Formats: sequence, C-alpha cells, structure tokens
Amino acid sequence: MSGPEVLRVTDVCVRRGTRMILGPITFAISPGERWVILGPNGAGKSTLLNLLATRAFPTTGKVHVLEKELGKVDLFELRTRIGLAGVGISEDIPYEEKVRDVVVTAAYAVLGRWNEDYDLWDESRAVALLTTFGVRELADRDYGTLSEGEKKRVQISRALMADPELLLLDEPTAGLDVGGREDLLRRFSEFSKDPGAPATVIVTHHIEEIPVGTTHALLLKDGTVAVSGPVQQVVTSEHITAVFGVEVNVAFDGSRFYARASS
Repeated sequence: MSGPEVLRVTDVCVRRGTRMILGPITFAISPGERWVILGPNGAGKSTLLNLLATRAFPTTGKVHVLEKELGKVDLFELRTRIGLAGVGISEDIPYEEKVRDVVVTAAYAVLGRWNEDYDLWDESRAVALLTTFGVRELADRDYGTLSEGEKKRVQISRALMADPELLLLDEPTAGLDVGGREDLLRRFSEFSKDPGAPATVIVTHHIEEIPVGTTHALLLKDGTVAVSGPVQQVVTSEHITAVFGVEVNVAFDGSRFYARASS
C-alpha cells in the first residue's frame, strides 16, 4: 500500500510545568506499516499515544495525523478516522451497555447508545468484528460483566467499527493469561494480513507481545526516541538492554520475539 503519510511527528515536545515529559521527537508512519512502541514505565509511551490519538497537544512542534495538523482541524471529524483501544476508553464505557452497542456506537464516535439510528450494515459489521475477535457469543451481555480479556477483544472490535485509517492499541494484551494473549495476538495478526487493514501503532512493555507482521518499532527512553526503524533492526539485545537498563538476550524465531535476562 502506498500514499500520503499516515502520521508525522516533527520536533514535538510535551511539558508539564517546567518538566519535559516527552521530546524532542520526530518520526513518521506510512500506509500499511505496523508499528510497536516499547519502553519502560515513565518513558512517555502513553503521552505519545495520546498525541497520535488527538487527545493531547504538543507544547511545541507539529503533529500531523492523516494529513491534518493538530490545532488546525475539526477533531470530531478526524477522530472518526482513528480507531483507539486502551485503558482510557475502557473506563468510559458504561458498564450496563450491551456489548453489541459498545461496538456499534463507534460508527458515530460516541460512547453509550442514545437515539442514534443504526442500519443493518452497522449491526452486521459489529457482529462480524466480534466474530473476528472471538466474542460473538457475548453480543447481548452487559459490558461490565465481561472478564478483562473479553473486554480487550470488545475494545478492539469497537476501535475497528468505523473502518479507521489508523488503529492505536494501548497494551492490548495486558492482564491476559498466556492462552488469552496468544489467541488475541493470533487473531489480530490474521486480521492485519488484509490489504485493507489500517496502519497500526501498538504500545506495550513486553517484546513477547509484538504481533506477527509488525514492520517497525520505536524504543522510548526518558521521553526521547532511543532508536526507531524496521522492527528486526530495532528489537535487538543491544537496544533492549540499553533502553531497559537490564542485560537482556533477545531472540527472533522468524515470526515472534522473545527475551530473557542474561545469566
């Protein structure tokens, strides 16, 4: 897939008071790319993701999302083109909302079903996405009754409902057991093989959670980019050791990454 850049971050800094929490950062994402952002706690991952999701603004520098510059665009319209799943969204979903409605309301970029008019296509797409991520049978359950793993799958289904051009996932497998993690990563990797799948950015702490098919990686340390580029050139023993401050051996089996501390 080719075309205009999906994202461009140029000389971006974010300050809180006198403290610099992110930046300066410059990088770009092209159509069809699958990125992972890695780094220790406090490295700036969540701040960067909020910028990309248009839910925060840089103190200095420029952020272009889908060819629109933050601060010079109607955010409501732009956000309908971005799929987002993570803790912030999950906490805003009404617990009594039916799972089917959690997904379908993303067509209007709202949380909580009110008087919106959804057609059969909307309803069918919502069910199809729930099927893709293995939770179709939960469509009529209340969201608040789901397990953490089930919620993650519903959130990703919701993020894809509006057929976004950019998909942002904040720790999509955090809190899952090994079986749930591997099943979700497998389903996501299969979905990503579709030529029409959106460009993706996943934030995680663990390299074992990098899905098959990931093309690029960005390592953050102390709010700045330590290294970025093609994933196999970035996720190495040398780079992971430098960023996380622990001697780590990284292995790649041809599809997935694994890490263990050096003895």
